[in-house]
Amino acid sequence: MVQKILIVDDEQPIRTLLDYNLRQSNYETIMAADGEEAVLKVENENPDLILLDLMLPKMDGIEVCKVLRQRNINTPIIMLTAKGEEPDKVLGLEIGADDYMTKPFSPREVLARVKAVLRRSGERTGINGTDLPVLRSGPLTVHPEQYEAYFGDEALEFTPKEFELLVYFMQNKNRVLTRDQLLSAVWNYDFAGDTRIVDVHVSHLREKIEENTRKPIFIKTVRGIGYKFEEQKLR
Repeated sequence: MVQKILIVDDEQPIRTLLDYNLRQSNYETIMAADGEEAVLKVENENPDLILLDLMLPKMDGIEVCKVLRQRNINTPIIMLTAKGEEPDKVLGLEIGADDYMTKPFSPREVLARVKAVLRRSGERTGINGTDLPVLRSGPLTVHPEQYEAYFGDEALEFTPKEFELLVYFMQNKNRVLTRDQLLSAVWNYDFAGDTRIVDVHVSHLREKIEENTRKPIFIKTVRGIGYKFEEQKLR
């Protein structure tokens, strides 16, 4: 089955470059030149992944991402940013983007990121046919196959990448994991990436599963190394 990618950028040369390289790699592509058109294309075309520029006319990339997540559209999103847009880039990750690339980028990097995000998305939705066990730690219960998580009886909502990170943490309870390990396992990068993306997602996870984010009991920071998910018993 050919996977469909929506390219959203107001610069024609960038749309053309991305379109050519993705089609050469056997992806189907559709395009939008502004934020409002992007939202309509997502709803009507149901793409498998979105390459979303941060600076867009009519509705910027942050707003597009926010609107899609508010409508429970969990299509993976890779944000395209320019140098110097660090605060907006982090905000994009916090509201539901899965990854980002900084312009200028190479076709090789684009394809690597696209393949990594689509691969993880496919594994999460069960395309690989494996049966994943239910994961539990204290009041936290995660059903990887159903893409559901509960804190006690309360249903939790996560972005796709947050959910994948939580599953990986719970599959590796009580193990110290470096940021590079998490980046490799959850984002599947074939090259060194920006570990800040890990910190942003961990921060977001803590907001959703920790009673006190200043004194987390699940996801502990291991200074100078990374993180550890500590097993909790039911009280």
